[in-house]
Amino acid sequence: MATAAHGMHVSPDHGKPVGGRKYVWQIPIRVTHWVNALSIFVLFGTGLFIAAPVLTPAGEAYRAFLMGRMRELHFVFGMALSVSLLVRVYWFYAGNNYARSGVPMFWKASWYKAVFGQAMAYLKLDRGQIHMGHNALAGFSYLGFLAMCGFEGVTGFALYGESNPGGFWDRVFGWTVPLMGGSFRVHMWHHLFAWLMIVFVLFHVYIVLYDVFLYRDGLLDSIIAGPKWYEEGDHDADTWIS
Repeated sequence: MATAAHGMHVSPDHGKPVGGRKYVWQIPIRVTHWVNALSIFVLFGTGLFIAAPVLTPAGEAYRAFLMGRMRELHFVFGMALSVSLLVRVYWFYAGNNYARSGVPMFWKASWYKAVFGQAMAYLKLDRGQIHMGHNALAGFSYLGFLAMCGFEGVTGFALYGESNPGGFWDRVFGWTVPLMGGSFRVHMWHHLFAWLMIVFVLFHVYIVLYDVFLYRDGLLDSIIAGPKWYEEGDHDADTWIS
């Protein structure tokens, strides 16, 4: 296992540097990542309460206004997640090549081979080659995550628009309700995709911990500070796209 010394990875057998660190994740990538994480946590918690209130404060509802506060938090963080995702999509084009790494290339047979190869690599217990940016499997999963967020945003704003018929949100997203068969079905699909996003989060956390303890690439540190460790032979995603 390589260890850090004077900014480099050092082989414990020969004491020779076999890699180093490189600045990978820019500030907008790191900020949007943690905004997304916080927003999903709050949205899921408040969404569970809105769907099935477990707290019933004593007294009149207008005095406690607990449900109103939960709905307020839900929509505020829904807005935060929407803005964060829009910034992330913009930074896909404005950022460095690591910000574009992992983008699915469905038209290339080599992409499918890379996805399968990365999935098989995660089943092994030895350190394989890592990608400085997102690998193909990560890029594919993040595309699915973005699609789920888009669905949650459209259905969520449609439900929000029901509180003000004819208002801005109802005019922009209200078409979703009749298209999906009514308000109840919109609620049900909205809740289903919320649980699917939690499944994604669980897998995401597992893979991060897997990388941290097996690859020793400083993945968790990199999404906080930016730089990432690498060793000779690792794949540098900065060179794959121009």
